[in-house]
Amino acid sequence: MKKILIANRGEIVERIIRTCSRLNIETVAVYSSADKDLPYVRQATKAYEIGDPPAAKSYLNQEVILKIAQEENVDAIHPGYGFLSENASFVRKVEEHGIAFIGPSADVVESMGDKITARKTMIEAGVPVVPGSSEIEDVTAAISYANEIGYPVMLKAAAGGGGIGMQRCENDEQLQKAFASSQNRAKAYFGNGAMFVEKFIDQARHIEVQIVGDKQGNIVHLYERDCSIQRRNQKVLEETPSPFISSETRTRIGESAKAAAEHVSYTNAGTVEFVMDQNENFYFLEMNTRLQVEHPITEETIGVDLVEWQLLVAEGRSIPMKQEDIMPTGHSIEFRLYAEDPSTFMPSPGKIETLHFPEMKNVRIDSGYESGSTVSPFYDPMIAKIIVNGSTRDEAIKTGQAFFERFSLTGIKQNSPLFAKLLAEEKFQQGNYSTAYLSENLTVKK
Repeated sequence: MKKILIANRGEIVERIIRTCSRLNIETVAVYSSADKDLPYVRQATKAYEIGDPPAAKSYLNQEVILKIAQEENVDAIHPGYGFLSENASFVRKVEEHGIAFIGPSADVVESMGDKITARKTMIEAGVPVVPGSSEIEDVTAAISYANEIGYPVMLKAAAGGGGIGMQRCENDEQLQKAFASSQNRAKAYFGNGAMFVEKFIDQARHIEVQIVGDKQGNIVHLYERDCSIQRRNQKVLEETPSPFISSETRTRIGESAKAAAEHVSYTNAGTVEFVMDQNENFYFLEMNTRLQVEHPITEETIGVDLVEWQLLVAEGRSIPMKQEDIMPTGHSIEFRLYAEDPSTFMPSPGKIETLHFPEMKNVRIDSGYESGSTVSPFYDPMIAKIIVNGSTRDEAIKTGQAFFERFSLTGIKQNSPLFAKLLAEEKFQQGNYSTAYLSENLTVKK
């Protein structure tokens, strides 16, 4: 490959450009009018403004993006995460234009994008799934099924992601109230109002496994990430290896993820997500057919560049490592730095006056902003990813504590005080937490 277009914005574009620059690959970036002053626009070989700030008028405008790709004669399009990354229609259009899509096939994207279809497929693959329904059209059917499997349950959007259209329900009344609003959100965000009901796993861990497949039929897993620190069903902190699971479970969950990928003939990078109970029983949640936000912690512990692997696979080349050669070392934790109130988790868009990342050993910064940048209200408010590493988990935690003591950002609210408090919590230091941890244990004074 000589030139690729990156159909995304901010941090992930900078991340992809970094690998492409090292490999002497030219990059074409796109940006909305709200993002014209962000660093990635300057870092790309070329950059094009593609529309107004709303995503539907810019980053989701398939025709404009494809037109630029053709005019620039790019070899491939990298979708990053979010936006068009899991849009099967876009994948097909890219390939129809004779351009490689840096991701899995349209058929895989389509089948795994619908959570109900994905559940059925995983059952066929022999992968354990959470007890749940097929598509449910109305609230009466939802209540009937919930009573059949027992409360609490999770009401979910079949085409959902990022916690959108998802709600925990404790009884008929809550499910009755939640159904219409969740369905309307799903229609608005995904153009699909299909819903389903799933058994809620109490005190659950969210464990995911990175997988990569090539066009020669080789598939490997790169071990797990623990993504259980969440707010509003959205990840805030991820770490690897998980401080919770045993070596036996680590082996089993990796093998299950690999089996899931093999069953659908998966190519390129992806992630198989599981929910795990307190007895280390795990169940399939979904397959993300793209590069994950939290991929850097896998890179840090395995010692690979996953974007480079994505490019190799898209070129038709083989994965450069065999399963037996993949062995993680050390510990890595990723903090998602958001422009949000650390006590309410409400977004806090605005202009960043100063942004200072202290230069430290064993710290990696993947940032999309700089001093003077404006965090727009139109997109996800993530400012940067802070990745800290250590030979042990304790070392990584201490590095994180030292980092946040020296980190500074002025002009808008941001959630670094949450991380400073979290790292000092005994339960977190012991690895004793679930997806309910933030809501049940942690508050940050304004």
